[in-house]
Amino acid sequence: MAKRVLIPLCPGFEEMEAIILIDVLRRGNVEVVSLGKSKDPILASRKTLHLADKTFSEIIPSEFDVILLPGGLGGTKELMKDPEISKILKSFQTESKMIGAICAAPNVLRNLDIISGEDPYTAFPSPEDLAKGKGGKYTGERIVSYNNVHTSIGPGSAFEFALYILERLEGKEVMEKVKAGLYLP
Repeated sequence: MAKRVLIPLCPGFEEMEAIILIDVLRRGNVEVVSLGKSKDPILASRKTLHLADKTFSEIIPSEFDVILLPGGLGGTKELMKDPEISKILKSFQTESKMIGAICAAPNVLRNLDIISGEDPYTAFPSPEDLAKGKGGKYTGERIVSYNNVHTSIGPGSAFEFALYILERLEGKEVMEKVKAGLYLP
């Protein structure tokens, strides 16, 4: 049975990160559902408009296996203050389900103590500490995995991260097939 993945889209999300994750995972036959607060178009970080597949009220989070957070400064700040996202993330942590975040979004996980103490992680190297001194040990690597939490550094690592997550979900053979079809360098 294919894995089911949630990707929340908040105003200010980084287009490349969200769309590349959605696209690559769907190419690998993973069921991906993008979420919005409403049916209204969502203005992303580069001023493009997007429609989410579903609203929060239309899904049952426990029926999903993975949640992936795209970055973007504005989108990350929205994710950080959204109680529904916090509740879903904490339940995924409690159930040891896969959680992923790219760019600024690992700060959402730090803020909720999903990344804490000396847990290794990576994120976009910003002088602004969005998680206000919370834990985690920043590595600066392109992709970092620790327990069930997977983080990636930024828009330039979106394809790597998407393929990495796809391999985790569907195996190396599926990932290699999708990767070949992308003609990456």
